[in-house]
Amino acid sequence: MASLGTLTRPGDVRSLRPPELAELAQELRELLIDTVCRTGGHLGPNLGVVELTIALHRVFDSPQEPIVFDTGHQAYVHKVLTGRRAGFGTLRQQDGLSGYPNRTESRHDMVENSHASTALSYADGLSKGFALRGEHRTVVAVVGDGAMTGGLAWEALNNLGASGRPVVIVLNDNGRSYAPTVGGLPRHLRRLVEHQGYADVVARLGGTPTDDREVADPHSLFGALGLHYLGPVDGHDVLALEDALQQAREHGRPTVVHCLTRKGLGYRPAETDEHDRMHSVGKLDVATGKPASAGARSWTQVFSDALVDLGDRHTDVVALSAAMVEPTGLAPFAQRYPERCFDTGIAEQHTVTSAAGLAMAGAHPVVAVYATFLGRAFDQALLDVGLHRLPVTFVLDRAGITGPDGPSHHGIWDLAMLSIVPGMHIAAPRDATRLTEELTEAVAHTGGPTALRFPKASASEDTPAVACWRGLDLLHRPARPHVLLVAVGPMAQPALAAAHQLAERGIRCTVVDPRWVHPVNHSLADLAAGHRLVVTVEDGIREGGVGTHVAQAFTDLGCDVPVRTVGLPVDYLPHGSRANLLSRYGLDADGIAQAVMIGLEDGELDAAPLDGQPHLHLAGHRGVS
Repeated sequence: MASLGTLTRPGDVRSLRPPELAELAQELRELLIDTVCRTGGHLGPNLGVVELTIALHRVFDSPQEPIVFDTGHQAYVHKVLTGRRAGFGTLRQQDGLSGYPNRTESRHDMVENSHASTALSYADGLSKGFALRGEHRTVVAVVGDGAMTGGLAWEALNNLGASGRPVVIVLNDNGRSYAPTVGGLPRHLRRLVEHQGYADVVARLGGTPTDDREVADPHSLFGALGLHYLGPVDGHDVLALEDALQQAREHGRPTVVHCLTRKGLGYRPAETDEHDRMHSVGKLDVATGKPASAGARSWTQVFSDALVDLGDRHTDVVALSAAMVEPTGLAPFAQRYPERCFDTGIAEQHTVTSAAGLAMAGAHPVVAVYATFLGRAFDQALLDVGLHRLPVTFVLDRAGITGPDGPSHHGIWDLAMLSIVPGMHIAAPRDATRLTEELTEAVAHTGGPTALRFPKASASEDTPAVACWRGLDLLHRPARPHVLLVAVGPMAQPALAAAHQLAERGIRCTVVDPRWVHPVNHSLADLAAGHRLVVTVEDGIREGGVGTHVAQAFTDLGCDVPVRTVGLPVDYLPHGSRANLLSRYGLDADGIAQAVMIGLEDGELDAAPLDGQPHLHLAGHRGVS
């Protein structure tokens, strides 16, 4: 009998008999369900590739024949079969296994691939490199059909089709990325299936084809690009998969193996989840598939409600998503206004330029995207939206430290990146009320692009301002203060806690939320004049972030109060809980208080004169400044 405990290297699966393969697949599914329900992670995608991953390791000799997963969220079974079974229970936990392929974990992880549509370009480069060294090595790219909606994938296919090199493209066709795959590609894949007489495979994923599935179809997109095509094949039949993969390997030229799979297969709650087949989940009750505990309202939910309300009041508001309507909170808006919500597929560059076109036509587009993914469309934000001063609002979910998803998903670059787009205005709400207010202000702004950022977390409790002055919210205002704490978005709460800690040491701090953090509100310099030190606190990289721009603005305005920035290093941060990582990098109350103490080490603590402080009123300007 096959057992995961007896498999110590990927080649071990080659010795298993057909009955043992079914037992192994069942054991793998049980491990996935048990582990991911405890740790959270990508459940549906991995349940759908159990047999496919077994077949890959029965045919190909990893890492001599590297296997690149696109995206890496379907690589859990690969991790288990490449010697990481013992540590699988630490998945996505601090100092445990990464939720994506990771080069430091295993030589079988050639690429740390967690952004979609990249595997074919990696495979093209790897195959070129091997050829230059005189090595005949097959490269395998496992590509979800959702990832094939990204333009980068087609740029790579254009090169691969003319290369003649031994690259096997395993097209994992489950009809979905998060939600059902959109655009012309899924229709084309269905036509290929129907053309070969395998429509029943799509319907029931049953029956193993026994004829030669090699296709030379001049009407196939793949054939037109010069790629060989094999398929379709039942992606849950290991022996059928082996046969097709072996044919592709022996062919020795770029070949597409079209596999039909079911996302979430083997776990009833995932199979019946209409939203995304449990694509990515938190901790779950295994028996029911329900969250282990009811969480507080998230920032995403707050945004979702606010956008629907804006849509009700403004007919020009439209929404766009790059294959993430549900995760970014656009689903309620899409249900209310289906004609005003556009899912572009995994194609951030196209999404942003399409939004530019919508704005040119008189709409106000709201582009909802994870902060980490906006970097893929920076050129479009800079030159297609920014250059034309178009009223496009970017809503950046998962900004700052995201936690267990690791270095590729931490949204720590956006403040530095977007702040160099001329005309860009950036808001960082500190709580749910401010998110609603600032989204309203962004949509009302017609002079150029705007952006709002918020983290992957429960929305912060409302923190009312004690005073509002020239667009600034003062959250704490002691008499005769020493230090001005400038808190960016949700950093307001730890900044306030730090102010209370420091007060016990005789150090009095003003805490201000600029609301719109870029461009720098020049009133900050007037406010700073009544303090000995300014400390900015942001959950983005320090270099080029809010603190950098505050310091530059003070220099330009002749304000000589020193500025110290508390933020994140320019580095790839590890995975772990959001709270632990914030603490590790000094973005909790203790870390902020320590930064203030260090900043004051060489100074006197005698308070600045009150005459140096502007008089603050309880009302002030609201909106993009």
